[in-house]
Amino acid sequence: MRIRVSRTGGFAGLSRRGEIDTAGREDAADWESLARSALAEGAGSPPAGVPDGFRYTITVDGRSVHCADPDLTEDQRTLVSRVLREGA
Repeated sequence: MRIRVSRTGGFAGLSRRGEIDTAGREDAADWESLARSALAEGAGSPPAGVPDGFRYTITVDGRSVHCADPDLTEDQRTLVSRVLREGA
């Protein structure tokens, strides 16, 4: 499973991206469960968000959803943080 996260917005308006491929990872099941949950809870179009907040696009195997601060679910927040921290 290929998981991509794109973050835009914030005070400085900077973009950041990360990507994880779960193939061959020992923790693949954890990543995939988190990704499925984040997709199920996302919106089909970008939400309004708040001024200077971050907006996210989560893409899993070609299917994308959108979410924004402060309304991320716990699974979305965890997935976004992990992908941006660990993803290339």
